[in-house]
Amino acid sequence: MIKNADLLVVGLGNYPENYLETRHNIGWMVASTFAQKHKGNFIPLAPEFYIANVKFAGKNVLVILPRTYMNNSGIAVKAASQRFKIPVENILIICDEYNFPLGKIHLKDTGGDGGHNGVASVIEQLGSNSFLRLRCGIGRHFGENELVDYVLSPFEPDEIPLRDAMINRAVEAIEYLLLTNKSRAMSDINSEKLWKIPPQK
Repeated sequence: MIKNADLLVVGLGNYPENYLETRHNIGWMVASTFAQKHKGNFIPLAPEFYIANVKFAGKNVLVILPRTYMNNSGIAVKAASQRFKIPVENILIICDEYNFPLGKIHLKDTGGDGGHNGVASVIEQLGSNSFLRLRCGIGRHFGENELVDYVLSPFEPDEIPLRDAMINRAVEAIEYLLLTNKSRAMSDINSEKLWKIPPQK
């Protein structure tokens, strides 16, 4: 396992198996897909997280899946960032966003928690909000006082193709970030322009 990484990718979600396919776990799905695509194998290196080591475009990437519940995600992020000496600005948090329609992704540098308890936990534990976050839309099809049940519910069968397309696009966004820089990645990804990932040798 490497000690120095160019990027720490964190897929937010709930650890127990019955939560894995829920809307709240879209970050976990994206991070898992990214690692799998680049032949990264997750191991339970620490009590707080699973971790995989990935190399892409000549860069070292650590991918973690917190083994805490969503509201304690920051504990896992802090443990990993301290163990591998990764600065806050080199951390990418992937999370769900109910204010976006299903399929939309958005890359943001710094900012508040946006009402997301997992992101709030990361800010609290790191003592900083200066990390990247890739927000993945899950839609807003819920009524008053139904948010918790909604995010903890699985995607509907007719939503899965769009969900899977978003996951693939989010994986490409991580790759694009590693190939370019924060400013260009945010500009291109958020403007939804047609950006392509060049073939990697």
